[in-house]
Amino acid sequence: QLQLVESGGDLVQPGGSLRLSCAASGLVLDYYAIGWFRQAPGKEREGVLCISKSGGTTNYADSVKGRFTISRDNVKNTVYLQMNSLKPEDTGIYYCATTRRRYCSGDRSEYGAWGQGTQVTVSS
Repeated sequence: QLQLVESGGDLVQPGGSLRLSCAASGLVLDYYAIGWFRQAPGKEREGVLCISKSGGTTNYADSVKGRFTISRDNVKNTVYLQMNSLKPEDTGIYYCATTRRRYCSGDRSEYGAWGQGTQVTVSS
């Protein structure tokens, strides 16, 4: 059974860093594109970053450019979201999901196997 599990969320001060993990069971992550999404209170879920099978990355949120990066550890079957210089507006629940294809997509409806999410709170 395919399952993605996010972890690493926490309360952090503005300017701090966090690394989120997306671990998979029932799926070899390096065969597929994996995306990170986030949902702030009262807002729609938005795409953040995606990594394709080839390792290419796509940024879907201008607000995180230069601060967030996505990477994959094929041995651990895990995808990471490194978040630096965090801002209060980065607060939200972060999710990972897969397109079950080699390529990323800007269409959220093409992603599946959503995890339960991990809470990130940026506050002083």
